[in-house]
Amino acid sequence: MKKLALLSTASLAILTGAAFAADLPSRRAPPVAYVAVPVFTWTGFYIGGNAGYGFSDTGRVTTVGNGAVTAANVAAGFRPSSFGLEPEGFVGGGQIGYNYQFGSVVVGIEADAMFTDLARTTDYVSPRGDRSSFRQTQDYLGTVRGRIGYSFDRLLVFATGGFAYGDVYNRAAFYNFAPPQNVQFLGSRKDTETGYTVGGGVEYAIPNYTLFNSAVTVKAEYLYYDLGRSNIVVGNVPPTAPNSYTTRFSNDGHIVRAGLNFKFGGF
Repeated sequence: MKKLALLSTASLAILTGAAFAADLPSRRAPPVAYVAVPVFTWTGFYIGGNAGYGFSDTGRVTTVGNGAVTAANVAAGFRPSSFGLEPEGFVGGGQIGYNYQFGSVVVGIEADAMFTDLARTTDYVSPRGDRSSFRQTQDYLGTVRGRIGYSFDRLLVFATGGFAYGDVYNRAAFYNFAPPQNVQFLGSRKDTETGYTVGGGVEYAIPNYTLFNSAVTVKAEYLYYDLGRSNIVVGNVPPTAPNSYTTRFSNDGHIVRAGLNFKFGGF
C-alpha cells in the first residue's frame, strides 16, 4: 500500500509539472509569413517613344522616253535609264499598343507615327554634259502592325508586320545641254503613299523599376517598309513640245531604332 501511494504521488507530480510547462510561453520563433513574389507579365497597354536612323540601299530611279526624241536621248545615255537614289536621315516619334500573354507566347498590336528627315538630291551628268537632277524626301512615316513573340520572363523576342503609310516627295529635273543650262524638263509629285512593313526586335522589362505605376521596358527594333512606286511625267518647261519622259521612283527603306515604353498592367 505504501508503494502504491508513492507511485500515485509521483505520477500526480509529473502530470502537474507537465500541465504547468504547457502554460508557459514558447521560446520558438513564430513561422515566417509567406509573401508571394510578383510574376511579370507582358499583358497590358503601353505607350512610349522611339528614335533611330532611316536609309534606303535599294532605291532606284528609272527613266524612259515617251517620244522618239526623248527615247533616243535615254538610249544614247544623255538621260539615265537607271540611277541610284538612296535617301537617309533621322527618324523619331511615338508608339502605343497592347500585348496579351498566354504561356510564353505574346501577341499584340502597335501603332506608331514618326517624323522622318529622309532626303537625298543626286545629279547625273552624261559624257556629253547633259545634267539630270533627282530629289526624294520623306517627312513622316506611320505603321499599324501586329506583333507575335516569345518571352523569356522579362525578355521578349518578337516579329512584326502590317500596314505602312508616309508622305513622299519625288522630283526630276532635266537641264539643257547648251548654255545657259536651264531646266528643260520638270516633273514632281508629293503625296501620302501606302504599303506594308515587316520587321522584328527584342524588348526587355527593367527589373524592380517602375514609373507612375507602370513597368518600364526598352527595345531595339528593325523595320523594312515599302510604299510602292511613283511614276512622274517629266514634261517640257515651258510645254512647247509634246516630248516628255516618265521617271519612276522607289519609295522603300529601312528603319533601325531604339525605344522606351511604359507598360500599364500586372507584374
